[in-house]
Amino acid sequence: MTATAPNFGPSPSTPAPRRPLAAAALLAALVGMVFGLLLGSAGPASAHAALTGSDPQDGAVVDTAPQEVTLTFSEQVAMGDGSIRVLDPDGKRADTGAAPRSLQCGPAMKYGVSLHTGLPDGTYTVAWQAVSADSHPISGAFTFSVGAPSKTAVALPADQAGGGLVGTLYDIARYAAYAGFILLAGGSAFVLACWPRGAGTRPLQRLIARGWMTLTVATLAILLLRNPYTGSGKLADAFDLDGLKAVLDTKPGAALVSRLLLLGASALFIAVLFGAYAKREDEREKKDLTFGLAIGGTVIAAGIAGTWALAEHASTGIQPGIAMPVDVLHLLAVAAWLGGLTALLVALYRTPDIDATAVRRFSGIAFGSVIVLAATGIYQSWRQVGTWSALTGTGYGQLLLVKVGLVAVLIVIAWFSRRWTARLVTGGASAATESGAGDEDGDGERSSAEASEKAEDPARAAQLARQRAAMATAEKKRIRDADPDRSGLRRSVLAEVGVAVALLAVTTVLTSTEPARTEEEAARASTAVAAPANEGPVSLKLPFDTGGENGRGTVRMEITPARTGANELHIWIDGTDGKAMDVPEVKVAFTLESKDIGPLPVLPARLAEGHWTADAVQIPMAGNWKIAVTVRTSDIDQTTIDKNVKIG
Repeated sequence: MTATAPNFGPSPSTPAPRRPLAAAALLAALVGMVFGLLLGSAGPASAHAALTGSDPQDGAVVDTAPQEVTLTFSEQVAMGDGSIRVLDPDGKRADTGAAPRSLQCGPAMKYGVSLHTGLPDGTYTVAWQAVSADSHPISGAFTFSVGAPSKTAVALPADQAGGGLVGTLYDIARYAAYAGFILLAGGSAFVLACWPRGAGTRPLQRLIARGWMTLTVATLAILLLRNPYTGSGKLADAFDLDGLKAVLDTKPGAALVSRLLLLGASALFIAVLFGAYAKREDEREKKDLTFGLAIGGTVIAAGIAGTWALAEHASTGIQPGIAMPVDVLHLLAVAAWLGGLTALLVALYRTPDIDATAVRRFSGIAFGSVIVLAATGIYQSWRQVGTWSALTGTGYGQLLLVKVGLVAVLIVIAWFSRRWTARLVTGGASAATESGAGDEDGDGERSSAEASEKAEDPARAAQLARQRAAMATAEKKRIRDADPDRSGLRRSVLAEVGVAVALLAVTTVLTSTEPARTEEEAARASTAVAAPANEGPVSLKLPFDTGGENGRGTVRMEITPARTGANELHIWIDGTDGKAMDVPEVKVAFTLESKDIGPLPVLPARLAEGHWTADAVQIPMAGNWKIAVTVRTSDIDQTTIDKNVKIG
């Protein structure tokens, strides 16, 4: 949630900020109550796609090779050729190479790839990569075994999709895009709503123009990096025309192109703002032009904000029809607040002419932004987090807590800004009176100087005029810097901007972080996969042949309850005629190769002819255990047979 108290103080008639502070405290309390109710009553949902199941499951051991491998995701994902690859123990492709087939649509998505026939026993690796519906790449890998686990030449990828140099550049471009939009939209709103004369000042013109340029360059960079970011991860693929064409056919690509078109319209808006609007003298005409620019600028800003809502978290998960407009409002409020705050800081430091009226007007805009940010931030937090456990136990929730902490710091700094603003506004009238008196004296001095210069050389007169202008500007700057109220406001606003930059960084990281809801959903799915697969005792039937006389038979084994901890083991030895077969010795060993546990020996005791048993057989942890049974039929004839079984 992004929120802060109003940055600037009351009108001159308001002597102290106690009542606004009480209102702010009440608002914070109400926000906390609503936040708690929403988090306490939220139900399950997802936003970042997560792998919720597979067949075969991760770590499974199957008797025969499956005909296909299927993956199930929590929401819609985009897949292309090679998005699911199945590799045999030697690292060769075990799948047919065809594009993944969609096997199930709806809240959950299932994709499958066919495998070659006649695959040998061993461990197979499944590597997958996809693009979530919120435009972020996701990837992963797991293994399963046919017959029994084996060594594999395949190394599981250590890096997630969207990482490396391309991922770093892509993230930088995303940060720059958000910053550019805030400067462009917020700076323009500050000029139109708070300080129309600022349209003719060079510092604010540069600020808004640099915001436009930053957003444009960042959008182009994101568009070019999109293909390697979601695919190969190679920077050279940014200039692959086929890859760029494929990106343009996706929802994020369409959103980026729409943003570029809207930036073309915003360039025309800036030209009018700095041209006809800044030069217009007639108050009525300027008022009409202000209204037209405000409507056009709001439409353009909302459209640009909508390009984020269309392609990221808001467009998927629960209630996208509500979430996207809420996201647009949230972005516009952030831009009006942070961008206006930056424009105010530039005006306070770089222009001597900004008055208390402009500061007071921005106070109203800041307060409105607080209300919008509080409401939209609560909704977004509920939608992406959902539970108190997710708020404290996931990366997304912890980042959100950092964001709320930064907001609390901003509220404290805003309290000092309100005090300085109240003093600045109260002292504005007296300062203006003193300035007017000074101007009268200055006019008298200038008139006499101008009269004496008429007889001088025109070039000399022009030089003296430039010197007087420079001296007047320096004097204004000296007076401005000497004003303690103005200096105090500058310092507090500068501190607000510094914290706001950190807040913007955290917010940008949040947009690329797996939402807490999805992280918990993926954890639940992983727990379900790792849950006990056996609902009762494990029964095995293993034929054996020791090679000696009467050395052939079958071992029947039952493990009860086939869970971690103590188990009861029963072994029956049957001859070829199906009758109980008496043998001199039977030994058993349990090995969990994936964890380098074992072999754990078990010496069953003879209970009756052909029936052996052991109590309190300890299985230390769940997994795919190899059970090796050694049967001795004479003094020299024995054999060992084994089978992999999932226990626990």
